[in-house]
Parts: sequence; structure tokens; C-alpha cells
Amino acid sequence: MSTYIQKLGLVLKNYTDGLGHLVFTNVCLHCNKELVAQERYLCWVCWDGLERTYFELQTEATILDKLFWNRVEIKHTCALYVYGKGKISQSLIRALKYDFKAPLGIFLGEHMAQQLLQHPISKVDALLPVPIHPKKKFARGYNQSELLARGLSKEWGIPLMKSLVRKRKHTSSQTTNDRFGRWDNVQNMFDAALKNTNYGHILIVDDVITTGATLESLARAIKATDPKVQISLLSFAFTK
Repeated sequence: MSTYIQKLGLVLKNYTDGLGHLVFTNVCLHCNKELVAQERYLCWVCWDGLERTYFELQTEATILDKLFWNRVEIKHTCALYVYGKGKISQSLIRALKYDFKAPLGIFLGEHMAQQLLQHPISKVDALLPVPIHPKKKFARGYNQSELLARGLSKEWGIPLMKSLVRKRKHTSSQTTNDRFGRWDNVQNMFDAALKNTNYGHILIVDDVITTGATLESLARAIKATDPKVQISLLSFAFTK
């Protein structure tokens, strides 16, 4: 009987999935081609076309590592994909941030975790998504970095921290700022809300790293409360 119920459940699931596909047509977030039932968010051609950084395979310091040299002490850094105008990664991040696709964030977090199972970055004590101001979170409905961290937490079994640091000022968009403008925009942006967390190694999770100014400010705020804590950084994409 249990086998029959399982088969019946599978048939019903396939039926409802197929019906949903007909009623709510899914298209690739980059090329806009219709997705088949097995594809999620991108068609297989666009998934294959995502430009990798391969930072996780490099034995020498990467350009992302060097970005924080002489700025703030960082244990490990990693970003899986290259970000830029017209790139597939940009289409994913745009959909996540501006098209209210919250499930996409968790999906990408799970994807990142699966790609980095053997990397030292997967052995941290806690995950910290980059905080956003409550006004921005209210308008968007979620924090995209928190969704990525939730996907990572689900796959790695590492606790997610959301109250360690808060963003204390609502900053303007970083998109049009140069490196110095970005630093002026984010300095003294964060307050560490908790002390003595008992976590020796914290992984900060973000969606895209550009100049690193926001992450530097966040890492400094954490270090100010506990200079001994180790901090690593992980992002879905990186602007070279």
C-alpha cells in the first residue's frame, strides 16, 4: 500500500508541476527562453555559460584576497562567479534583488555550498549575512545575503547569525560610487550588537563584491568587539 501511495504521489506531483508550467510559464532569467520542467531559473546553456572565477582552486593568493591586504585581516575569501554588465551572473543578482525572487536566493546559497564542500571556508563556526537597513529590507521583503546564507546553512549545517551586527544608517546605492566614494559611504556603517559569541571563525556572506568597502567596514566592526575572531568572506560573484 505504501508503494502505491508513493507512486500515486509522484504521478500527482508530475501532473501539478506540468499544469503549473503551462499556466505560469517559466523563462530563463538571462536569455528569456522558456525553461523545460527540469530547469530552474536558467536554461542549461546559460548555467553552463556562467563565468567561474575558480578562486577555490587556486593555491596562490587571488585578486580577491589581495583586495583586502593592508585593509583588514581576512582568513579566507572566495567568490564563485565573475560579475559584470551583460553577464549571466548579473541577470541572477538583478532578479534576486529587484524581482522579488526570494526562493532564488536560497537556491543559489545551496548551489554555492555544494560547489565548496571541500573548501576550508565550509568549516567555519557561524555564517553572517551582510545586514541591510530595515527600510531597504521592508521595501524588498527580504535581505538577499541572508537568503544566500540560509542556503549555505542548510547544506553545511552551520548556524546562521542575524543579530551579531546591525546596519545603523541607510546609505545611498553604491553603484555609481568609485572606490573612495564607496568607502566614504560605508565607513562607521555597522555596529556589533553582541560580544563574546563563542564563535572563533565567522563567514560573512554577500551577493556581489566590488571594491570590498562594505565588507571591510563590517569586518572592522566585528573585530572591534573581538580582535581574536577570524573572519572569512564568501560571495556569489565578484567584479574583477
